[in-house]
Amino acid sequence: MWWGLLAVAAFSLTVPFTRVAVGGLSPLFIGSARAVVAAALAILALSITRQRLPQGAQWARLAVVGAGTVVGFPLLTSFALTTAPATHGAVVIAVLPAATAVMAVVRGHEHPPLAFWVAAGVGAVAAMAFAWAQSGGPGQLHRVDLLLFGAVVAAAVGYAEGGLLARELGAWQTVSWALVVCAPWMAVLTGLSAIQRTPEGTAVEWAAFAYLGVVSMFLGFFAWYRGLAIGPMARVSQVQLVQPVMSIGWAVLIVGEQITWTTALGGVVVILCAGSAVRARLGSPR
Repeated sequence: MWWGLLAVAAFSLTVPFTRVAVGGLSPLFIGSARAVVAAALAILALSITRQRLPQGAQWARLAVVGAGTVVGFPLLTSFALTTAPATHGAVVIAVLPAATAVMAVVRGHEHPPLAFWVAAGVGAVAAMAFAWAQSGGPGQLHRVDLLLFGAVVAAAVGYAEGGLLARELGAWQTVSWALVVCAPWMAVLTGLSAIQRTPEGTAVEWAAFAYLGVVSMFLGFFAWYRGLAIGPMARVSQVQLVQPVMSIGWAVLIVGEQITWTTALGGVVVILCAGSAVRARLGSPR
């Protein structure tokens, strides 16, 4: 649980710092270049410690982890947060613990009670209702919300598969190899983004980008996959429930955003639903 809490504390700054970075840097550059920075650190760490290469199907599973956490989540959130407030993004992403639990159930072929599916479904509906309320009502769902929901699905898949794979390869080794697998593609995207728009930002924006590459993309996963590997995965994933609260707090302190009553209410409802889903799964028979 402590490993999970340490990781969540690190991840809670991701949304606010992404919001800061997109003020001057392009979202494509942020989403791809942060992975390149993390991949360089991963290659260095793997080389120094002389880690054994993954075997067979582990490469395909690493590609799944990378597609979700290295490619999908960073790129989708970077584009979404060019216009969406960090508080808005934090509330929508608050459904991630429930989504991670669902993916873990599917991946582990579990049969949780009906209460799990009800809570997970209500949580998803609550997140969509919040997005609709912020967008002007049903039928007015903005593109940024679709990007945020896509980021949630991508991260949930990567978290669930990474937690299982960390038991075989090790915690930091899993995220490192996933970064290596995705490095060529992200390097190409970084180059294209730099050609389209020369990266220019303030010192604060570059500092936020550095945090995203070193901590959010690399060091934070050391603790996260370590906690998931020790498990049980469903219990450790409960710690994610405090992440949106922390992210909203950081958004107020760092970005200077205001908390509206819809943000507060939406955050409470989504977090309660996600917590109910995780707890229902914890009580399910194996």
